[in-house]
Amino acid sequence: MKVLPEIVGRDEFDALVVRTDYSDEAAWRAVTTELAQPWGDDGEYESSVHIVDDPVWSGATPDEVLDAVRKDENLSVVFLADPVTMGSAHRALLALDVFDEEDLDPVYDQDLIDAPPPREFRTVPVGVHDIHANLAIANMDFAEFAESASADPECVYRSL
Repeated sequence: MKVLPEIVGRDEFDALVVRTDYSDEAAWRAVTTELAQPWGDDGEYESSVHIVDDPVWSGATPDEVLDAVRKDENLSVVFLADPVTMGSAHRALLALDVFDEEDLDPVYDQDLIDAPPPREFRTVPVGVHDIHANLAIANMDFAEFAESASADPECVYRSL
């Protein structure tokens, strides 16, 4: 398993986006342009994203990224710009739930052990802000966003 560096300098209110694919620079620019756009009703909120764009992350698997980011106690979701992101027209990022199943207590969390919630789904870049903000304030949970994505014909979360 690849050992990745610790992510430093992320404000707890910043969504975390990690680039793991370096095959298409134009696609990456399109992703970062969309991520930088104001969001919310009528663009009322400024974009707040911490982007990791370092080739050391190239080819990192979701599990490797999760192992690297789980040290951040204020992080509930990480978004990957992977080969699917770069190759799709809608530039859908992979949203990964940071929760570690090893933290489940077999006595109290048996329901989650028996029927684990979804751990990932795809989202368009503009959806990153909805997801991160709502998870950060515990307004919604990861499974609700995953369910919304699964209802889309392309299985992509499109934003609230």
